Amino acid sequence: MRRRAAALCGAAAVVAATVAAAPAGTSAPPRADAPAAAGIDWRKCGTARHPALQCATLAVPLDHARPRGERITLALTRVPHTAPVSQGPLLVNPGGPGGSGRALAGVVASSLPAEVAARYDVIGFDPRGVGASRPALDCRPGHFAPVRPGSLPRTPATERANLARAKSFAEACGAKYARVLPHLDTVAAARDMEAIRAALGAARISYFGYSYGTYLGAVYAKLFPHRVRRMALDSVADPAGVWYEANLRQDLAFDDRHRAFLAWVARHHAAYRLGTDPERVEARWYVMRAALARNPAAGKVGAAELEDTFVPGGYHNGYWPTLAAAFAAYAREGDTGPLVEAYEEFGAVDAAGANSYSVYAAVQCRDAAWPRDWRRWREDNWALYRKAPFLTWNNAWYNAPCAFWPVPARQPVDIANDELPPVLLFQATHDAATPYQGAVRVHRLLAGSRLVVEEGGGNHGVTLSGNACLDRHLAAYLADGTVPRGGGGADAVCPALPEPVPLEPEAASAASRGPALHRLPGPGRR
Repeated sequence: MRRRAAALCGAAAVVAATVAAAPAGTSAPPRADAPAAAGIDWRKCGTARHPALQCATLAVPLDHARPRGERITLALTRVPHTAPVSQGPLLVNPGGPGGSGRALAGVVASSLPAEVAARYDVIGFDPRGVGASRPALDCRPGHFAPVRPGSLPRTPATERANLARAKSFAEACGAKYARVLPHLDTVAAARDMEAIRAALGAARISYFGYSYGTYLGAVYAKLFPHRVRRMALDSVADPAGVWYEANLRQDLAFDDRHRAFLAWVARHHAAYRLGTDPERVEARWYVMRAALARNPAAGKVGAAELEDTFVPGGYHNGYWPTLAAAFAAYAREGDTGPLVEAYEEFGAVDAAGANSYSVYAAVQCRDAAWPRDWRRWREDNWALYRKAPFLTWNNAWYNAPCAFWPVPARQPVDIANDELPPVLLFQATHDAATPYQGAVRVHRLLAGSRLVVEEGGGNHGVTLSGNACLDRHLAAYLADGTVPRGGGGADAVCPALPEPVPLEPEAASAASRGPALHRLPGPGRR
């Protein structure tokens, strides 16, 4: 679940990272029970928004089973604690796999209550293969260049074209990164987190992860349970069916969320004039998709690109007003301009996106076995398409390289764990990218965990996004470990934020670049 951010910086000057920390600006030796720090050299790399930010790199083994073998580097960021006594490192991850996490340190540190953030060294990192970490993957430049074949394989030619793209991507990745691909998976990323902990000289770490980052956190906790101090997981990935079946379940959830968007458009007929009946509005959206399949807008937005453009609306309803305005302009007036602008902002894949997708494919294809017989994919996705036509085939082609992946898969990790302190889970009931049932399952698998539910919410990544009720639970937990009392199901319930309202006509043009939200691609895609 990609979160795009400005690149920060890499390695440098000497600043000791400590656990039993002293006043800001000084250093202190780690506690007696902490391992000796391997040492990380930090240098200032502050931005206007995050002036305290520091950057560094850390070398880790490519293969953790061969610690003296080939090394790769991870790019790190840090917002140091400022309180007289530190609670140690708080590692943060935005999801993915493939999401760059360097910018998230500043975002989390500035979004938490100041008195809570001050007690932590907030640590962001680009996982192996991502962003400023080296090597950084880009398996097949231009893989998402428009106009792609339509997602629906209604003819053998369309199916062959999409299969050729998927196979070419997998082959290109294998040719360029043969040494690296066997070591790109969630277990390796979790062992990298352990290397970061050791280099920081911390006996234990706290962790805050979004989306796929919740699975990464759970895997880390399984491998190193006694290294976990606190762990908060937001928008919880379902560990069952990693990752083929999980993607199929997402298709159903995204279809529900897309219909919720279209129903919202119908409720705001006065603004968009597309009708008051949600089913008729839905029909007009699919008419638009069919028309763009025949005649792509500006030679750039075909049916597949249209789906990519509207996927962010499944992640966050803050995108709805801009997407609705683009939909209305095309459906009512044949105006392609707003649609093309929305695609360029929300759907187009730049160099950072190509890197993220390459790592996404590498990790998901390696984490667990995917069907190798394309007949299984065809049967499953056509059956699902009849229930969920919005994204089923688009998502199938997004993941199809796994049918041809050149590296054998691992066995999935059983994340069940009864050795942890209470883990705090956050979940919206109508989240499409990580459907609610996954959070319920993880709540059951992590003994003593607590589940905080945003009732009626459909957004993905719900903390630090304006819901004061959720944020109070997060702040209390990070401050001193306070969790809601256990209650079997949801341990605490917060109401969802209000739905967005249509943009005023004079604001629509200025807002055509979309709301100031994290940009996210499709299901399972960070």
